[in-house]
Amino acid sequence: MSNWYPPPSRPRPVEDGIRARTARGPIAQTWWSRRFVTVLEDIGLGNRLQRGRTYARKGQVISLAVDAGAVTAQVQGSRARPYRVRIGITAFGKPEWGKLERALAASAWYSAKLLAGEMPEDIEEVFAAQGLPLFPAAAQEISMDCSCPDWEVPCKHIAAVFYLLAESFDDDPFTILTWRGREREDLLANLEAARGDGPPAADLAGHAGTPLAECLDTYFTQLGDIAPGAPSATGSGSVLSQLPTLELSVLGQALAKLLQPAYARFGDSESADGP
Repeated sequence: MSNWYPPPSRPRPVEDGIRARTARGPIAQTWWSRRFVTVLEDIGLGNRLQRGRTYARKGQVISLAVDAGAVTAQVQGSRARPYRVRIGITAFGKPEWGKLERALAASAWYSAKLLAGEMPEDIEEVFAAQGLPLFPAAAQEISMDCSCPDWEVPCKHIAAVFYLLAESFDDDPFTILTWRGREREDLLANLEAARGDGPPAADLAGHAGTPLAECLDTYFTQLGDIAPGAPSATGSGSVLSQLPTLELSVLGQALAKLLQPAYARFGDSESADGP
């Protein structure tokens, strides 16, 4: 029996692919990206991640996008069509981010660091105190999918995306928070509002009405038919009784009492003229 195996497939070359900046050694450079890679290694993905390092350094990743709860990418393998990669994580909702932002805004240190575009080294503790992990704590907290035929997870295509994701954290630490569901601009706007005891500006923006400048043409447009109203059946003599109590008097008599004869004559005049 022959022990022959087909030669390993070689990935197709990519022009203008996303290439890792380091040719050797660790890819992650900052504490937050190194922390991310360490977490992946601690939850048992370290050995498999090594398979994607070559792909990341050769520029086989064509595209990479980070959104709330999902990283999506295209990776060129040996086939003509690039493989589609998706790495999912739980994105926190507005109530969770509200708690986090209040906790961060309560500290001048955290607020100053974040508003300066820096990631505080102990920010993980703030997340943990709210019961919300910044980084995944178990492999089950990450969903990984690739359209390639490799049955191993993560495959080398997913692993390459993980390495470049860590490098994107080097470029912008707020990418981590975007993945967890909060864009940089919204976070900073909410922190500034919370520091000034104002409402969460970013969250309220999604519920704002149409600006007046955009609806001036229809501002005075009648929205529906208005049913004609019947004339008031109130007699002229009862009008005075509907007025609030007047602390006015003339020659020692209340003003309302003095006006009653005049209103009575108005009523008689209306009855004589008829409708």
